[in-house]
Amino acid sequence: MSPINSINLSRIFSKLDKNGDGLVCLDELKGFLDTIGIIASQEELELLLGKTGLDSIDFFFFYDAITKANINKGSNYKHEDRENVFLENDLRKVFRVFDLNEDGFICCEELQRALSRLGLWDEQCGKDCKSMINVYDKNLDGKLDYEEFKDMMFDN
Repeated sequence: MSPINSINLSRIFSKLDKNGDGLVCLDELKGFLDTIGIIASQEELELLLGKTGLDSIDFFFFYDAITKANINKGSNYKHEDRENVFLENDLRKVFRVFDLNEDGFICCEELQRALSRLGLWDEQCGKDCKSMINVYDKNLDGKLDYEEFKDMMFDN
């Protein structure tokens, strides 16, 4: 399963569904992706998702698809290598969204500020930031480096 549980995904979905119609439209999704550093054109999103947007179930599947390396095993090595490079670049962009002071680490305060900036912060998350970091903090320094962040995103 993905590193963000279904309760948190539901909370994210609700925050993104600004007009409350039960769908995250492509504009809402594109704005969120732009904010976290994943660049996708409106046309790319339409080709991938259709024109109507995502209901909560489709949003869960979309999240799962963009956070896991679902590489087709039947494809050739060059294609897989290219996909891994794109995935790695996108992941580095997301890491930079959270590494606000650009020191190469994400601390609890940075996680809180980034989530707040994305509109995903509430008081209940405050306790979760520290515990979320602690789960993936292999060297126990109280913060996540890029490799630990990558493990968190792929739930390794």
